[in-house]
Amino acid sequence: VVTRDDVEKSLIAMWQYVKDKEQLLEDLHSQIEETNQKISVKQREKDDCLEYKNVGSKIEAKKIMSLENDIKEVKDAFHRATEYYRNALKAMKEENIRLVSKHMDLVKEQAPENAVRYLDKDSCREIEENGWLKEEVKLYRKEVSDLKASIQLLEEENITLVAKLVDSRLEYLGV
Repeated sequence: VVTRDDVEKSLIAMWQYVKDKEQLLEDLHSQIEETNQKISVKQREKDDCLEYKNVGSKIEAKKIMSLENDIKEVKDAFHRATEYYRNALKAMKEENIRLVSKHMDLVKEQAPENAVRYLDKDSCREIEENGWLKEEVKLYRKEVSDLKASIQLLEEENITLVAKLVDSRLEYLGV
């Protein structure tokens, strides 16, 4: 025998069961919506990554290649400048050696004249009165001044050339 109370309890239990199931269904719908949002976010991230892979990475690769080429050009310019300065230094050393050798030859030629200076007073007077020696001294002084002037001109020319080279290198490097 089923009583009214049993039916009401059964209906309440059914109603509670349906209400729980509806709540569970709502929770599942909200979880599904949340999961769909997460999926869409992940999909956008994936799309962004694919876009970077397909487009952005190529742009970055081009930039990297361009920078590598720039580095190579700078290194080449550096090596050329280094080689130029090495050759210029070598030429200047050879020029200095040549000038020193020439000067040493002049000093060797004048060594006897210097030795004459230590002679007795009478011999020194004779030498001082000798016009030929005076002319030689004048010629030597003139040659020394000419050498100094030519060295000065060479140094100025070298400085000008080095300045032009540095300026052209700086322009070439885009500095």
